[in-house]
Amino acid sequence: MTVNASTLDVIGVSLLRAVTTNLNGAGIRVAQPEAYDNGTTNWEVNPANSLVQQPNSLFTYASNLGSTNNYPNTLNTESGHADLVAGNFYGVPAGVATNIAHVDNYDANYFINSIVGATFPTNINDPIVNQSFSFGALTTNNQQTVDSAYDDYSAEYKTLFISAVDNAGNVHAPGTSYNCIGVAAYGGSSSVGPTIDNGRAKPDITAPASETSLSTPQVAGAAAVLMQAGLRGDGGSDTNSAADIRTVKALLLNGAIKPADWTNNFPSPLDTRYGAGVLNVFNSYEQLTAGKHSFTVSTTVTGGGAHPPTGATGSVGAVSGWDFNVISTTFTTDTINHYYFNVTNATPDAAFTATATLVWSKQQNKAAINNLNLFLYNCANSNLVMCSTSLVDNVEHIFIPKLAQGRYDLQVWKPDQLNSVTISETYALVWEFFSSSANISKAGTNVNLSWPIYPAGFVVEATTNLVSPAWSTNNIPAPVVTNSQNSILLDTTNVSQFFRLRRP
Repeated sequence: MTVNASTLDVIGVSLLRAVTTNLNGAGIRVAQPEAYDNGTTNWEVNPANSLVQQPNSLFTYASNLGSTNNYPNTLNTESGHADLVAGNFYGVPAGVATNIAHVDNYDANYFINSIVGATFPTNINDPIVNQSFSFGALTTNNQQTVDSAYDDYSAEYKTLFISAVDNAGNVHAPGTSYNCIGVAAYGGSSSVGPTIDNGRAKPDITAPASETSLSTPQVAGAAAVLMQAGLRGDGGSDTNSAADIRTVKALLLNGAIKPADWTNNFPSPLDTRYGAGVLNVFNSYEQLTAGKHSFTVSTTVTGGGAHPPTGATGSVGAVSGWDFNVISTTFTTDTINHYYFNVTNATPDAAFTATATLVWSKQQNKAAINNLNLFLYNCANSNLVMCSTSLVDNVEHIFIPKLAQGRYDLQVWKPDQLNSVTISETYALVWEFFSSSANISKAGTNVNLSWPIYPAGFVVEATTNLVSPAWSTNNIPAPVVTNSQNSILLDTTNVSQFFRLRRP
């Protein structure tokens, strides 16, 4: 199964290309380690393969036999699996990131043992690494050893590993490391979380594919696109923060669309099957372009003390956006960074959907992670609306599908130094508060149904009555995008008289 036009529609790539210019991974170097193909010893991408169609000059091939920029070469031969992965990742025309700067194609055994797991690992200078393979079932100790090697490498060299969680049973390394993005397959064969060592939330995200080998490169391609966008200034002048691997991860998770049966078992921040949901890079990009916004105020409380809203009058100027910041504590006090939002619109009874994602890294050569938590308070009554307080995850995630209008305090919390790994922690925070509705107007003898293109993921359904409605998407044409609006022209002779937007 390769990515086709309908899949690119589902994951937001088609819409992103329709409303932006040249967002295709340009300037981003990537790596593609490949395990042996179906019992053979093949691992190389063939640039001329019909799924890939990239120039030979784009590739470097490396194994324990050496490296070369030529294809074919004496190191190895073509892998069908590698071609499929490449096709979904950067292949022309169906890949997500079709214009990446370079691909380092590795024999996976060499990559694992001589680069990531080496006594003195070297920097491959590829900020995004796609890993469409699994170690399979490991003991808890062995999984932790693998995870630690990847996490240390990621922290040292700012490398974002996009890794499959495997196709059945429990999630497996390398998709279980703290700092990676573990990817599941939506609608296909996929492993489920949590991790066997301490119950961490993996996978982080999912994408539509028959197996995780093919969903993973979709996410890797989306990461390359967002990193390109951040570096070229689409998220504002702080391009280093916008392209940081923590920001990219938080954007991808926060932009994901929840399947109808998405749920998480508190205190786990994510769904054991879907993670944060199904990849939608358009939503992630829109949250990036909403800009970087710092917290409104930072306060401290005695370690373990209550931390309701402070009564500060300022607010974050965007109900969709991101921040990249630092939170620091003392020996006896917790620190809270408060982000205040006025969540309102012109429709008095409109409900909002709220999503917020907090990401930080497991630091290099540390046995544990700092504990950061995410809280949402109602400022009117100081009531806690929702929180994400996992002790084992370096991701916190809040999703509220029906949030009343009002003023809210989104808090990033870190405990005192006594209960921390380090005094300070750098984090990325992404948020979205939205309320969307459809508009209907006359268009000659027909009617026009329209709604905003952002956030994406809505479908139009119709029914003939509201007494016993049978909602359906049958015979509803695909929307046309004009001036940041989706628009559908409906025949007034259509028997359906009632329409609604549904997400998911």
